[in-house]
Amino acid sequence: MSKKTREEILHTFDGELVYIHTNFPMGRTGLTLRNGVLTPGGAELQQLMALWGPACKPGDRARISDVYIKEDHIRFEINGGPIKKQKWYQHIQIQGSASGSVTPVDPNASNSNARGSFVDLYFDKYVPELTGPELKELLRPALDFDSKSALEAYIESVPPKVKEAILAHRVLVGMNQEMVIYAKGRPPRRVREKDGETDYEEWVYGTPPEDVDFVRFVGDEVVRVETMKVDGEKVVRVQKEVDIEAPTVAKKQEQRPANAPTLRRPGEEAPDADRSNSPAPMPPPPGQQPTGPPGADPGPNWSPGDRATR
Repeated sequence: MSKKTREEILHTFDGELVYIHTNFPMGRTGLTLRNGVLTPGGAELQQLMALWGPACKPGDRARISDVYIKEDHIRFEINGGPIKKQKWYQHIQIQGSASGSVTPVDPNASNSNARGSFVDLYFDKYVPELTGPELKELLRPALDFDSKSALEAYIESVPPKVKEAILAHRVLVGMNQEMVIYAKGRPPRRVREKDGETDYEEWVYGTPPEDVDFVRFVGDEVVRVETMKVDGEKVVRVQKEVDIEAPTVAKKQEQRPANAPTLRRPGEEAPDADRSNSPAPMPPPPGQQPTGPPGADPGPNWSPGDRATR
């Protein structure tokens, strides 16, 4: 990368306001972006967030505070980075005979701990010549330079099914608390209860005579949504509707075709089938005889639904 390009990148990105697309943990372990893939992720990232706390979350607005161009990567620090830096005047000591030496104090410093983070954008072997727009596109998995609002930035980081629900102000079983807040806002009322050995929290939205939603959380996950409608109807959803751990889209249930091939005989049920409400088994086609071990007598209690023994 030429000196001119370096200066242009530093000028373009230093101090730039961005929206966050992913979780950034505080501490010296930031994020690495290589070939469009962010690491760490999943459980490892959640562990870092729990251990050190969040520097910022999806949808938050942050500022690029420093840019460092290395041999094979560029580091973008946000919100001051992971290490507290001193101002130039904090290196000055004023000598006085009465009070000894005094170091000027930054009046804007609220605490002594750094609360920022960083993302390292890696390249193969060396940093190539890049324009500002090209670099912004490469950073898109972590940082958004184009969003007009926190909501627009946040919904780009969630699965499509969650995005659709948030825009429709609807809660899905399987969402986390942050998703519910973006969909419905902060709850006017919260209730904490216990169901057996399980602690849960219920968020209540709405007041009669309008629809009232009761959103139940166990930990950070929605496990139950109950809606009391104006006409008195009660709708309860407990089956998981979205998998927020999916990398790009929510997992969908695959429906088995009605004419899918099978090795079972007519009327024979799957081993794990629920037989409590199942109809009587279909008789075998004309001319088909029950099969069993050679020479075995099917016996008087044999029925077409029984499995053959080989």
